[in-house]
Amino acid sequence: MSENVTPQQASAGPARASRAGWLRQLHQWHWISSALCLLGMFLFSITGITLNHASDIEAKPVVVRKAATAPPALVAQLSAFASEHDGDTAPLPAAAEDWLRATWSVKAGGREAEWSVDEVYLPLPKAGGDAWVRIGLEDGAAEFENTDRGWISWLNDVHKGRNTGTAWIWFIDIFAGLCLVFCITGLLILKFHATNRPFTWPMVGLGILVPVVIALLFIH
Repeated sequence: MSENVTPQQASAGPARASRAGWLRQLHQWHWISSALCLLGMFLFSITGITLNHASDIEAKPVVVRKAATAPPALVAQLSAFASEHDGDTAPLPAAAEDWLRATWSVKAGGREAEWSVDEVYLPLPKAGGDAWVRIGLEDGAAEFENTDRGWISWLNDVHKGRNTGTAWIWFIDIFAGLCLVFCITGLLILKFHATNRPFTWPMVGLGILVPVVIALLFIH
C-alpha cells in the first residue's frame, strides 16, 4: 500500500542533498585553507606577542664595522658616474657591486645608492637589522657597517613585512587571502550548524563585541 507524499516532503530530499553538498564543499575548503595557513598562523601569532611586548624584550645589537680601499680604476668610474648623478639616487655600476661582493660578501642587488661628488652611500636595510656601505670618491676609502638586532627583531620585521623583499610580501598577501577563506568558510559552517547549536550566534557576537568594546573604551 503506497503512502501519500506531500509536495513539502517531496522537495525535502533534494534540499537536504543540496545542503549536504554545500556543507561538504565548505568543510573541504575550510580544512585545506587551515592546513595551508597552519605554519603562517603559528608564526604570526607568536610574533604578534613579541611585537606587543617589544619594549619589554631586551635586544643587544651586534655591530660589525669593516674598512677597505677601493681600486683606483673603480674610484674613477664611480667619480665619473657621481658627476652625472650628483644629488640623485641610482644603483651602483656592476663593477662596484662585484667589488663589494668580493670584498665583504655584500650583495647590492641593484639597490638605490645616494650619490654626491664626494661619496657614494648605499643603504642596506634588512629584516632584524641594518647595514650600509660608504665609498669616498677622493681617496677610495670604503666603510661597511652591519647591525644585527637578534632573531626576535628579525621575526618582528618578518611579521610586518619590513625589509623582507617582494617574495615575502607576496606570501603575506596570499596568506591573508587564505585566512579570509578559512574565516568565511568557518562562518558559513557555523550557519549550517546553528540550528542545532543555540550558543553559536551568541558566541560569535561575543567575539565581535569584546574587541569593539575594548577599542572604544581603552584605545585613546
